[in-house]
Amino acid sequence: MVMDSTLVQVDKNLTEAMRILGDGQRELEAGTGSSLSSKTNIPAPLQGDGQDVSTVLHLVHSLIHEKEEGEDHPSPQMLNVGEQGHMALLGHSLAAYISVMDRERLRKLTTRILSDTTLWLCRLFRYENGSAYFHEDDREGLVKVCRLVINARYEEYASEGYAVLSSKQPVIYQSASCRPGLGQHLCNQLGLPLSSLCTVPCNTLFGSQHQMDVALLDKLIKEDIESGKLPLLLIANAGTAGAGHTDKLGRLRDLCDEYKIWLHMEGVNLATLVLGQVNSAIMVATKSDSMTLTPGLWLGLPAVTAVTLYRHEDPALALAAGLTSSQPVEKMRALPLWLSLQYLGFYGIVEKIRHATELSQQLLLKLKSVTSVRTLVEDELSSSVILIKLSTDSSAACSGGSLETYSAGEKEVLDAFNRLLGEELALMVPTSGVDVVELEDEGTCVRFSPLLTAAAFGTQLKDVDELVQKLAELVPMMTSTICLRQDFKEETHRHSPYLTYIEDLSWPGLGAVRYEPQAVGIDDTRRMEEMKKITSELLKKLQDLDTDIIFSTGTDRDGEGRECAIFVGMVAEDVDVAELVNIIANLGRDIEESGRLLENMTEVVRKGIQEAEQELVKANEEKLMEEGVLRQLPLVGSMLNWFSPVQASVKGRTFNLAAGSLDSTEVTYSTKAQAGRPPLKDSPTLSSERLQGQRLFRRSGASSDALSETSSIGHADGTAGIHPTASICVPEEDSHVACQGVPEERIQDSCVQKQDHMEAGPVLEERKPEGQEAQQSGE
Repeated sequence: MVMDSTLVQVDKNLTEAMRILGDGQRELEAGTGSSLSSKTNIPAPLQGDGQDVSTVLHLVHSLIHEKEEGEDHPSPQMLNVGEQGHMALLGHSLAAYISVMDRERLRKLTTRILSDTTLWLCRLFRYENGSAYFHEDDREGLVKVCRLVINARYEEYASEGYAVLSSKQPVIYQSASCRPGLGQHLCNQLGLPLSSLCTVPCNTLFGSQHQMDVALLDKLIKEDIESGKLPLLLIANAGTAGAGHTDKLGRLRDLCDEYKIWLHMEGVNLATLVLGQVNSAIMVATKSDSMTLTPGLWLGLPAVTAVTLYRHEDPALALAAGLTSSQPVEKMRALPLWLSLQYLGFYGIVEKIRHATELSQQLLLKLKSVTSVRTLVEDELSSSVILIKLSTDSSAACSGGSLETYSAGEKEVLDAFNRLLGEELALMVPTSGVDVVELEDEGTCVRFSPLLTAAAFGTQLKDVDELVQKLAELVPMMTSTICLRQDFKEETHRHSPYLTYIEDLSWPGLGAVRYEPQAVGIDDTRRMEEMKKITSELLKKLQDLDTDIIFSTGTDRDGEGRECAIFVGMVAEDVDVAELVNIIANLGRDIEESGRLLENMTEVVRKGIQEAEQELVKANEEKLMEEGVLRQLPLVGSMLNWFSPVQASVKGRTFNLAAGSLDSTEVTYSTKAQAGRPPLKDSPTLSSERLQGQRLFRRSGASSDALSETSSIGHADGTAGIHPTASICVPEEDSHVACQGVPEERIQDSCVQKQDHMEAGPVLEERKPEGQEAQQSGE
C-alpha cells in the first residue's frame, strides 16, 4: 500500500521536531547546554529570507527553557512523551492537513472518526447507548449538558429564551467538595444568577467529610420545590479533585429518579471503569445521565480533548445545546484520541489504569512503616488518591516537648511544614508526581494521585520506594523541629531585651529571632539602619559556623521587621536550643559593640589628640617656668646644664581608647608594667566542649537532658566583646604625633589593636631630655 507523501512528510517533520526538543532537554540535564538568556523573548523583526525548520525549533526550545535574570529555578521537567504521545501530537498535525480536503470527503472521514471514538469509549467505560461530545475545556461538556436539560425541561425555551426561566427558577446542585469555581463558571456561561446554584455541605457528623450529605440534599430539594423552583441538575463526584472521595452514588441516583433531576458525574475514579473488577460504588456511574472523562490525563496523552458521554433520545435538542455539530472541523477534535486509542489498544489502556492503581496500593502499604505520618484515603482496598500529612500523635515526641502539647497556631504551623514536605518530595523524586493540595477541613496535604500523573511522568514502583525513603528522611527532622519551636521561643524570651522572638506561623523551621540594638538616644530611622547592619553581619557569622542548621533572613515583603530577623531552619532532635539562642545573642552583642567602637574611633582619637596637644603646651610652659629663660638659649643653656644639671620629672600620659580618657603614666614607670592590663588567659573556643567531629549545638548524648556548656563566644552578662586599642606617642617638643625610633608604617599598623578584654590604652609620653635618655639607656 502506497502512503500519501504528505502524510509521510508530516510524520517525518513531527519526529524531527520531537528529536530536536528531546536533545536539547538532555543537554540541559547533563549540564552541557548553553545558558539561555532572557533576552530571547524580546520581539525581533521578521527575517526577510525566512529560516529553516531546525532553526525555528531551536528557538522554541530556547523559549521553553529560558530563565529570567536572577532566576535560580531549574529547567521545567518535561513530561514523558512516549509513542502514544507521539500519536496524539501527530493527530493534531493530521487534523490540520485533513481540514483542507474537499467537503464531501472530509464529511465522511470525520463521521467515521467520531463514530469509532464514541463507540470505543462507551464500551471501555461501560456506558451503553451513549453519545460523546469532545471539548478542550473539561468544564465545557457540563455547560452543554445544562443547556440540553434546560431545553428539555422548559418547552418554550427555544422561542422565549431566558424569559421562561422567571416562572420557575432552575436550581443546580453541587457538592462542597466539587472543583473550586465550577458552579460559578456554569452560571456565568448559562447566564443564570448565582442564586440558581445550591452548594450542598458534606457530612458533618457521620460518614466521610468529603461526601455529599444526601439527607440534607433531600431536604433542600423539597424546600426548593415548595418555593416554586425547578430542581434541574445534580453534579456528583466519583473521586473528588482534592481527596479522591466518591459520593454515595446509589442513593443520589435514587434521589434524582424521584425528583426527575439530571445526574452528571465526574471524577478521577471513573478511570477504573475500564478494569475487570470495579468497585460497586463506581459502577453506579454507568447509570448516570452524563459523565465527563479526561482520558488524556489518565493515559498520558498530550493535548487530547476531554469527553462528555451523555444519553438523550432527541438529537434536535442535542444540536440546539451544542453537543453535536454539523461542522466537520469541530468533529476533527476526536482525531488525536482516535489515533491514540488505536495505538494503545484495549489491553494497553487497561494496563495503564491498572498500573496507576497498583502504585497507590504500593505506596499505601509502605507508608504503614513510616512513623509520624498520617494517610487520608477513602478506601484502603481501592483508593486512587492518597493524602499524606505529618502526624500529631504523642509518639512523635522529642526532647523538649511533644506535638500534642504544641497548641498555639498548630494548624497553620502544620500546614507550613506539610507544604514544605510536598515541595521537597517533588524536587527529590520528580517522577513521583506528588503535589501540594489545600483542603478546607484537612488543611495542607501532600497528594499522590497516579491516575492523573503516572502516565505523564512515567512513574514506576521504584519511584514509590524512593518516595517512601525520602519521606522517612524528612519526617523525623520536621517533627523534631515542630516540638522544639516552643523551647526556642522560651529561650529567646530569656535573652530579652537583646533578642526578640518573631511570631511567624508560616515559617517551616525552628523560628525567627531579631537582635535589638541597645544604643540609646537614636531615632527610629537610625535604629533600623543599625539593626539591618547587625542582622546582615550576624547572618554571615551564623552561616560560617560548623553546623548543619540553615540560617536565612526575611524580606521587606514578609512584614514589618522581617528583613531584620534571623530565620532558623529545621533542626535535629539532639539540638541544644539553649546553646543556639545563647550564641545568637552573644554574637549579636559582639557585633554591636565592635561596630560602635569602630564607628566612634575617629571622634575619640580626634578628641584625644586635642587633649594631648593641650597637655604638651601646658607641660612646655611648666618646663619654661622651672628651668628658666636662660636654659632655653642654645649656648647658655648648654653651659648651665653642664655645670648644674636639672633633674626634671617624667610626666607621661596614657590614652585609653575604649574609655576615651588621658591618664598619667606614673604607675607604668613605677611598676614597669602597663596599668589596667589584666594577665592574658587562654579563652576557650566553640569546639572546646564538644567531642571530636561533633557539630555545634548538639548534645553529647542523645538521651541526656543536660545542656552543654555555654559557648565562649560571649557570656550572658555581656562582658565579652571586641575592644580595639591604639598606641599614640606624643613628643614634648614637636607639635605633631610620632613615635621616636619606630617606622611610620608600624605606627599605622599598631594604631588599632583588637583584644578580648577591656584594657588600658597605650602611653602618651613626653620626650625626655637628652641627658636622661642617655642615663636610662645606660641603666
